[in-house]
Amino acid sequence: MAKRRATPATAAARRKRLSPRSERRGPNPLEATLSPEDPSIAEVADRVRQAGGAVAGAYRDPLGAGALVLAILPVASIAPTPFQRELSPMHARRLSERIEQSGAFLDPIIAVADPHGARFWTPNGRHRLAAANLLGLRSIVALVSADRHLAFRILALNTEKAHNLRDRSLEVIRMARALARERRGAKESDYAAEFESPALLTLGILYEENRRFSGGAYQPMLRKLDRFAAVGLGASLRSREGHAARIADIDRRVGTIIERLKARGFRSPYLRAYVVARVNPVRWTREKPGSDKPPMPLGEALTRMGRSIRDFDVGSVKSSDLAVIAAVAPPEVD
Repeated sequence: MAKRRATPATAAARRKRLSPRSERRGPNPLEATLSPEDPSIAEVADRVRQAGGAVAGAYRDPLGAGALVLAILPVASIAPTPFQRELSPMHARRLSERIEQSGAFLDPIIAVADPHGARFWTPNGRHRLAAANLLGLRSIVALVSADRHLAFRILALNTEKAHNLRDRSLEVIRMARALARERRGAKESDYAAEFESPALLTLGILYEENRRFSGGAYQPMLRKLDRFAAVGLGASLRSREGHAARIADIDRRVGTIIERLKARGFRSPYLRAYVVARVNPVRWTREKPGSDKPPMPLGEALTRMGRSIRDFDVGSVKSSDLAVIAAVAPPEVD
């Protein structure tokens, strides 16, 4: 009997199904407990006390079994990691109001030792820390890890407020610059997990120069062409700065085309996405499954984009073309 093919609906349902692992892992509850005097947390516990805090307990992480200290720290002893996205004052105020209404500050922040001083950094908890300050709290509960590299895993940890593309890109480029200073022998490809996507590094450089840059228009191209480099971070960042400068120049020329389209009566918020898509040389290129080789070098793609912009025919643009782009592209923020 022929095997029935799964319909799109049944395939989608299968993907949504949550199937727990049959094999359990990590320490059991009795193995996870740690004495506050355990030698494995002695350095972290000393650091907590030196900051004027108190150790409330300790345990092994349920996944990796790494030692964690539950501490009560002075609010003044904690700062956000220096490469995080900017604080959202509105979110911090709203969070402080909700905490005040609940009558309890229940969520611990994550903290690691500041490698440059006696304070602590929080890679996950910036808005909770701001809320604690707004509420006038003396102390805050923190899960303190001895793993300082945790500070560079912002994108994986910071779920307090949804990241937009600009936030993610700026955090990634700040992390890369900090790592380039501190770990001179490190290769960019060594931090693929921390950086999440090579496109975020290139876009981060562009957002550093222009916070209103329309990164969403260029992200589809960069996703197909940008790759982590197996060279030192410093050298890689210099190369990316060159590519970013070329993209910024292309974007200025795209802006000129947009003004000409507006003069013809087009008022769509998707004009930039449309123009960039039209000159994207890999727009219709499919990536080979399992291959990490880009369809063409990024430098060559930027050269082709420059030629396409020069030859762009404003008179060929139709309203129906923009309607197609509107269905898939984010609008440009003016």
